[in-house]
Amino acid sequence: MTGDEKMSEYIEHDKNNISAGLVEKKYYTFADSPKQMVLESGSKLGPLTIAYETCGTLNPDKSNAILILHALSGDSHMAGYYSEDDARPGWWDIMIGPGKGIDTNKYFVICSNIIGSCMGSTGPSSVNPESGETYGSNFPVITIGDMVEAQKALTDHLGIKKILSVIGGSIGGMQVLEWCVRYPEMIVSAIPLATTLRHSALAIAFNEVARQAIMADPNWNSGNYDSGNKPDTGLAVARMIGHITYLSDESMRLKFGRKLQDKNNLSFDFSADFQVESYLRYQGSKFVERFDANSFLYITKAADYFDLIKQYGSGSVVKSFSRAQAKFLVVSFTSDWLYPSYQSREMVKAMKKNRLDVSFCEIEAEWGHDAFLLPNDRLSRLISGFLDGVCLERRR
Repeated sequence: MTGDEKMSEYIEHDKNNISAGLVEKKYYTFADSPKQMVLESGSKLGPLTIAYETCGTLNPDKSNAILILHALSGDSHMAGYYSEDDARPGWWDIMIGPGKGIDTNKYFVICSNIIGSCMGSTGPSSVNPESGETYGSNFPVITIGDMVEAQKALTDHLGIKKILSVIGGSIGGMQVLEWCVRYPEMIVSAIPLATTLRHSALAIAFNEVARQAIMADPNWNSGNYDSGNKPDTGLAVARMIGHITYLSDESMRLKFGRKLQDKNNLSFDFSADFQVESYLRYQGSKFVERFDANSFLYITKAADYFDLIKQYGSGSVVKSFSRAQAKFLVVSFTSDWLYPSYQSREMVKAMKKNRLDVSFCEIEAEWGHDAFLLPNDRLSRLISGFLDGVCLERRR
């Protein structure tokens, strides 16, 4: 069964069983002038709007809050459905809901859309209050740290002083690590999934090629495009490049091999002869329907800038975690070649040298980097058991 088929089967099963139910997207606006948010670049940004959603009930002492942190193209819609006839649930509905790995009968789960995105939070497609026009390329460059600062403002707004666990994969995992060293006194536990302390040259290279695809599109117009003439071709190619890094050689071999697309012979032109070509073109065309090209540029640049070792360790991996206090569960996947397991082992080793309570699990999975987003009973049990253990320790 392929990853897509596995997800489709899950959705059909879940619609007939337990889900997080109906959810509502909410908004919080802060950092009005003159109290704008100061970014790591030194620029100021405000007012800022954060889109967020919650599942479960916050207990009286506000000690059961879990913060979910999404990856590049994710959003605040983590679980449940917007309406009774909604065809597709939130992006991590496999993990969040009653009786699931992150049990909404026990925990109050929060997920906000990162700043710089285009899914409800302030980003380059938002209107600049000073000019009355969209920010476009006038939006300031942001960092993973800036994203966390905005999330901190949201948790303050919700009155949450301690977070039971911060959980996220990929770029979301970077935010998990940033939270743990930026606000160590707030974080009880953390689960970084399929992530890294800093991008390798390979990861930066793929992001740069994807960005260049967007910027080479004439409709990009130096980032100042309108809704009628967007750089859709460039963004579609960028998504195709990125999507390749999320898969694995094994998953692509099993799913596509060298199968032809709806034909018996080669066309001897530049149409999509192979199924993998058709699949990537489809992924690119669907992506432009829901995502903004400038947001793709800004978020990938933030990921490339992320360097926990340089910022908090002055070049020392061990020193990077000297401020952290959380209990950690670090998870990697065998087929993830974007953030391979050796990078997770590096952070685990540094955590242990700081005498932190850390567990590590490398999960056998053939689906590549995206494995944490697909149904996986072992991952669900790991997360559930880890969170139960954290709660038990707090009650002692």
